Amino acid sequence: MAERPVKLPLPTGQTVDGLEIPIEESTERWSDVRLEDGTVLRVKTTVLSATRVTGQWDAEGHPLYFIKSIPTTAIVSSPDHLKRRVQ
Repeated sequence: MAERPVKLPLPTGQTVDGLEIPIEESTERWSDVRLEDGTVLRVKTTVLSATRVTGQWDAEGHPLYFIKSIPTTAIVSSPDHLKRRVQ
């Protein structure tokens, strides 16, 4: 799949040009988070697309990218006193 030109709306209301870059490979690992109440959450972010902003760079000279992603959360365990009885 080739790069695809797109328009990106900014929070300021301005629109900038960009190129949507196909994702060749993505490794999305889970992070386990243990809360003080004893609950263990498993979270990860899945990247849906990456768009390089045309003609813009960060402070170190790297091209500027916008990433579309979705968070995924799973409850691995929680203490019995926090659970509701299921019938």
